[in-house]
Amino acid sequence: MLLPAKPIIGRVGPSEQPMKFTLRQLQIFLAVARYENISRAAQSLHMSQSAASEALLNLEQVYEVRLFDRARNKLTLNPIGQTLRKEAEKLLAHCQSFEERLQGHNNVGHIKVGASFTIGNHLATRYLAGYLGRYPDADVQLDIANTPDVVARVLNFEVDIGMIEGEVQHKELELIPWREDELVVFCAADHPLARKQTLTARDIKTAMWILREPDSGARHTFERALAGLLPDVNIYLELKHNEAIKNAVESGLGIGCLSRIVLQKNFANGDLVPLTLPRRDMRRTFYFALPRGRYPIEAVEAWMAICREMDRE
Repeated sequence: MLLPAKPIIGRVGPSEQPMKFTLRQLQIFLAVARYENISRAAQSLHMSQSAASEALLNLEQVYEVRLFDRARNKLTLNPIGQTLRKEAEKLLAHCQSFEERLQGHNNVGHIKVGASFTIGNHLATRYLAGYLGRYPDADVQLDIANTPDVVARVLNFEVDIGMIEGEVQHKELELIPWREDELVVFCAADHPLARKQTLTARDIKTAMWILREPDSGARHTFERALAGLLPDVNIYLELKHNEAIKNAVESGLGIGCLSRIVLQKNFANGDLVPLTLPRRDMRRTFYFALPRGRYPIEAVEAWMAICREMDRE
């Protein structure tokens, strides 16, 4: 007859051993990774530079690992630090969600959103109203920039979700298709092309174009649609903001190309006129942008759901 095994006393399983790091150390590690500077990281966390530096050094010493390459006043993540950064972001997001549930505030909905110019200025504010209607106590931060800057903020974990105007290839970025859009070529009501309405290849080459900056989503779609003619296109002005382009076109400086979303009211008022480019596909897709593999955040899921619901309505 076999006797039952005696319990082992005095041994602690791996899951029961105390962690050698603190969540505060992870916050400091991530802040330094974001700012690449101890002083700025400490300031963002409302602590002294010496305390932040000591906490980071202790983290590295305890695990006998270097997380950063140090050069003068700049700290850049090394390959080990890059890998651990993703895990640290997931862990802190999970801890934040857990704490909110413990406190009974899981429906607060705090979120940071990064949006490209067209989306941020013409769509996101409408979604914001719908979101705050559901989460009235939420602290919502909306950062508006061009598409590359929004992508950089997503990858740097400065925002919880990005909303961009075109497809961006990056191995650490997850793109979720959201809604369709279309660019429209347009001119002032008194422009000679307004009476013609349909542009020939010669019209495209001889026109003076006023376009968004080269890195913008709208510019990428324009260049894709006019492939083959680009070397002969006369780009007269490149402007960063949609309103500046509309004003320049309305003043008669040239013709432009922007999202139909931006131009709807102007077309209705008659101060700007749409122009047709036969056989030129100017359709594009708007995307939600997230760090690949990030821990799911309830507020992010809610934001995407509300955007889709309001678009259907």
